[in-house]
Amino acid sequence: MMTDQEIKDVFQEMGAILQGHFQLTSGRHSDTYIQCARVLENPDVTSKLAQESIERLPQDLIDSIDLVASPAVGGMRFGFAVAQALHKNFVFSERVEGKMQFRRSFTIESGQRVLVVEDVVTTGGSVKEVCDLVEAAGGEVVAVVSLIDRKTDKKFSAPFYPLLELPTLSWDPDECELCKKGIEIHSLGSRNLKK
Repeated sequence: MMTDQEIKDVFQEMGAILQGHFQLTSGRHSDTYIQCARVLENPDVTSKLAQESIERLPQDLIDSIDLVASPAVGGMRFGFAVAQALHKNFVFSERVEGKMQFRRSFTIESGQRVLVVEDVVTTGGSVKEVCDLVEAAGGEVVAVVSLIDRKTDKKFSAPFYPLLELPTLSWDPDECELCKKGIEIHSLGSRNLKK
């Protein structure tokens, strides 16, 4: 098993932890951006981190998983890797006119036990939307897994197993100290992708 420091070292060595002034996918502002795409562009590293995530889960939980689901776009690659390591099917939700939904004939069957996987959790908004979709379809969210937990307030209806806790500051836009200083802001997340 990898230590937390070894996992953090992977992110740092691959240039995934950026410093500056960023608008996060959640809309909050931060001086730190975690660009998981830099890590997930390497299939071997992605597979290794997915396997590491699974090894940290209780065995009875692993045995109960029927399906893996992720929000697009950020969680898709890691979600797929986790599903592959578990030998389970994988589905993803997409944002259509601002609302998360399952498309592409993806369905959740009544009673299916679903593991929800994300790359970075800040407020947990996207994860909660996927959990709500699963539950609305009659499925059960058995756990949430992420690569990174930025350690801000979030509540899920199922246990949360982040691979790495990486506390970073973030602010509501109207309280952002970096904005007050006039520092240029960058938005690197996927929420603003054109449909």
